[in-house]
Order: sequence, then structure tokens, then C-alpha cells
Amino acid sequence: MALTVPSPRVPFEGDAAQWYRSELGWAATEGSPVELTTGVHFDVLDVPAEAGAAVLSRVAGTGPVALAGPRMQLLVAVGSAEELPGLLDWLEWGGVELDLTATGAGGRVTAPPPPGCAGALEATVWLRPPVPGCEAELPALTGLGGSGDAPDLARLVDTAATECHRVRLLHTARRSNARRTKTQPLAFS
Repeated sequence: MALTVPSPRVPFEGDAAQWYRSELGWAATEGSPVELTTGVHFDVLDVPAEAGAAVLSRVAGTGPVALAGPRMQLLVAVGSAEELPGLLDWLEWGGVELDLTATGAGGRVTAPPPPGCAGALEATVWLRPPVPGCEAELPALTGLGGSGDAPDLARLVDTAATECHRVRLLHTARRSNARRTKTQPLAFS
């Protein structure tokens, strides 16, 4: 599935780190690439892009989403990274090998260029750019402050785990079929 990047909303001129600090109030490092500090205003769920695209089609209003090469990063409420292992166990995904990780307190993620600023083709890009105050609408455990139109973190994680597992099974089946095709002689009648 091809992912499309939306058109920029606001022209940008200047320093990306400064934009993140002044427009959104987020902690951003200087230098290249600019990195955003997690665990202060948001945490990040990181999934394969293929699984992330399926999550976006199944869950409305996920909040800001970035595409970082073959990975998709979904911004979620602060504290969600700490909740992920227990939440996966509670959702009965514990013990299942999933390509689903979270970055929380003390972590960093590469910052996409601000909306309206072109970056390198390989760079991280916003699929759903953040807007000032978006932290209030990030997916969270409903009992811990989820509000507005944001989905419940449990639903988002369950959907992400399902899609990560589906992608893993599909890739395993493709590898298995490719090996079988290479080693199995052709049958002619």
C-alpha cells in the first residue's frame, strides 16, 4: 500500500528545532537531524509502516503520525510507553513476537521537517502533522485521562498488535513460499 504525504498546511522558513519549541512547546535538540524528546509531551508507538497504514485505516483520530523510512511512529499520551508491556499482556498479546515498540521518558525520535518544509526523501515526514495543543487529544488509557476524539490507548495498541502480527505472518509466508519455489522441482504432464 502506497502511503501519501498530505500537502503542507503552513509555509515554513527557519530552524526546525526552533519551530518545534516555539510553535508546539516541545523539547527539540539542535543539530542535524533534529530530535524530539519523548516522555515530556508525548510518547511514541513504533510499528512497521505496512502495519501502521492498516492501523490508520482502522482507527480514526490517532493524533500526529510520522513515517520514518520503513517505520511508522504514532504519538500517544505521556506514560503510554511504560504501560505498553502490561497492556499487551492484558490484551493477551504477551509472549507473541511483535514488531511493536514504544519510546517514552528519556527517549528521542528524529523530528520530521515542520509542515511546509521540504526534507530529504529518506527523512522522517509527517503523515498527520501536529498542531499546537495536540497533546490533549493523544491516545491514552481512558481511565488515565483519555479525552476528546482521541481513541483509547487499549484499542489503538490492540489494533497495532493485530496488524504487526498480520504483517509478520504475511512476510513469513512469503519467505516460505519463495524457498519452496526455489527448491521444489517443476511438475510437467
